[in-house]
Amino acid sequence: KYNIKISKDTIDFIAGFSDGDARIAYNILELAVGAYSGEDRQKVIEIDTALIENIIQKKALLYDKNGEEHFNLISALHKSMRDSDPDAAVYWTVRMLESGEDPLYIIRRMVRFASEDIGLADPNALQVAISAKQSFEFIGPPEGYLAIIEAVIYLALAPKSNSSYTTYKKVKSDVEEFGSLPVPYHIRNAPTRLMKDIGYGKGYKYAHDYNDAVVDQTHLPEKLLARKYYSPADRGFEKELINRLKAINILKKKQK
Repeated sequence: KYNIKISKDTIDFIAGFSDGDARIAYNILELAVGAYSGEDRQKVIEIDTALIENIIQKKALLYDKNGEEHFNLISALHKSMRDSDPDAAVYWTVRMLESGEDPLYIIRRMVRFASEDIGLADPNALQVAISAKQSFEFIGPPEGYLAIIEAVIYLALAPKSNSSYTTYKKVKSDVEEFGSLPVPYHIRNAPTRLMKDIGYGKGYKYAHDYNDAVVDQTHLPEKLLARKYYSPADRGFEKELINRLKAINILKKKQK
């Protein structure tokens, strides 16, 4: 134990910088006490505002959360993970964490990356990113940083696919171009007799009445029947999805 002396003004300064986050405040105090490591523990350690400012400036590492470097570093992390470089990905992550970046900002980018650049090539990637958030919030810094690092390494080494992203972009383009196309009658909801009388739900085929629960019927609006939006990559779990799509198409052809 140390004999610590700290003024109310210094405590208020730490509280203001921490923006109400007790874990950040504790981390700053821990660093301040650490500056006296090796000193006689019986000696009174005086923690003043000047020392705290010095610690905060050292953590900044020339990093501006609202400036160009903020966006350069998150871009470097994203591209390092995309290019399957775990060493660089961890480096840029630690650079940001040690500079005082909000860990949740980094995790939000990881969640985005898991959907945008990995997708169904590894469906576990999204859960890994979400779990990193839960673990960090449960433990707090600095130990909670390890959950972030673990997830960054996983994402960097996961098989990559942007097929979910490109599928979304293609569908979005058609929605914007064609507007609100009508739902085909056979897949409309028909809770009333009147709706059934005018054709809602007529001719609908219940998939579970067919082999392997696969049925040959259309579901897109008539103008878009020729569209094939989803094109899986030949990597990771999407290799299996390619085979599933082929098997589904074979079953549908047998029903014609």
